[in-house]
Formats: sequence, C-alpha cells, structure tokens
Amino acid sequence: SGYQTAILAELAGQVFTVERFPSLAKSAETILNNIGYRNISFHVVSKVLGWLDNAPYDAILVTAAAPKIPQTLLDQLKIAGRLVIPVGSRWEQTLLKVIKRDKDTEVKQLTSCRFVPLIGEDAWDSDA
Repeated sequence: SGYQTAILAELAGQVFTVERFPSLAKSAETILNNIGYRNISFHVVSKVLGWLDNAPYDAILVTAAAPKIPQTLLDQLKIAGRLVIPVGSRWEQTLLKVIKRDKDTEVKQLTSCRFVPLIGEDAWDSDA
C-alpha cells in the first residue's frame, strides 16, 4: 500500500523504496503520487538486496526477515549509517539496529518480532 513509505517520506528529505513484486511497487507508487508525495523514488529489485545506484544511505529499514545481517546492505550504508532489520529464522526474529562504524558494526537487539522472509542474495532463497 505504501503506508510505511509515506510515513518515512514525512520524516526524511528523500526516500528510496524497493519492492520485489512489480505490481505492488506500481500500486504504491500510484497511490503515493496521487496524494502528493514527491520525495520518493521507487525501484523493483530482483536478487540483489537494496538499491546500489543511490548508495551510500544514511539509513536502511528492512521489513522482511533475514537469516543474518546482509553484508550487501551494510555495504550500502554511510559510516555511522543505521540499518534496522529483523534477523532470525523464518518463524521468529529479533529486530536489530545496526550502526556501521569505520572498522566494524555496533548491533543492538530491540525486540522480538515476526516478518515475512527477505528473499535474495545474502538472504533466503525463494524456494527454501
């Protein structure tokens, strides 16, 4: 629906949003454009996580669960950038806040949660 993207667009100067399913991306783009959002860029992804063309980012918010923190997404963050992502099994995860540092990362556990699986390279296989 684009609801979360709209909330982020109210908080940030520019939002880059990615979706695996073209129909969902198009629907959200149409809805958000029709109600006047002009600071959102939409992109349909395949196997590669994130959106490399516009990196590095100040923050990345992932709304699907990964088996581990994806290096691909860490690589797309600026130094001191934040990644919020659910990590764990397909059935139960912990929401993590990851801060990228010069030589390592700081990881803070926020809460237990349950999200759909993140599909792609450095995440879950689509047929697993």
